[in-house]
Amino acid sequence: MPLTKAELSRLRDLRDKKHREAAGLFVIEGPKVVGELLAAGFPFTEIYATEEWAGRASRPDEPRLTGDGSPHLQLITPEEMARASHFPTPSAVLAVGKISRTPLAVGALARGLTLALDGIQDPGNVGTLLRVADWFALDRVLLSPDCADLFSQKVINASMGSFARMTVHTAPLAEALAGVTVPVLGCDLSGADVHELKPGRNAVIVIGSEGRGLSPAVSALVTQRVTIPKFGGAESLNAAVAAAIVCDNLRRTAGSL
Repeated sequence: MPLTKAELSRLRDLRDKKHREAAGLFVIEGPKVVGELLAAGFPFTEIYATEEWAGRASRPDEPRLTGDGSPHLQLITPEEMARASHFPTPSAVLAVGKISRTPLAVGALARGLTLALDGIQDPGNVGTLLRVADWFALDRVLLSPDCADLFSQKVINASMGSFARMTVHTAPLAEALAGVTVPVLGCDLSGADVHELKPGRNAVIVIGSEGRGLSPAVSALVTQRVTIPKFGGAESLNAAVAAAIVCDNLRRTAGSL
């Protein structure tokens, strides 16, 4: 059945955050990202695809669309995909999922490792930081409300499937960190050498934006400032690179406990 004008309009509108929030839905597009999230078991509600993609998805080495709980698959023509697509060059598949946010439980930050993002507005960085947290098996990621939208296509693309595997919360960081008794680590050029971190399995790693660093309210709650030794002439490190180095050192030292 051809897509109606209302269906096409709904899919196009989901590229904008205000429409995503109003509908409680988000959309992603592209065989790679859809395949990654299907493989991770993400519960899409709908998938719109050309016959070419649907044929590939039925192969044994591709994510399966059959069985209980599979999303509704609607075949559409390449011309319909071009009208629904968010990209100048449309892909062969797009998928719709429900926006779901997990509240941060009281006392949750006291257990395990948390990566807290303070005002990181670049969606590529937010997605890559989700990958970092996934790589090091952190317990959760906490986003401040002014971070890039978790449900944007760019964030999900950059996460390379980690979007579906990580537990992510959104909350005002200063409120969430108030009263936390585990170490709150913040990157700062004047901080202690990250390689000298004491062993510990419980901590919050706070990463600020590359432009302004940590916000004053969050900076005031940092209990230990760490720095990554600089040997060359670069002015700064990418936020995700810095986070990965801190996470690596925490995981390495925790192995000695």
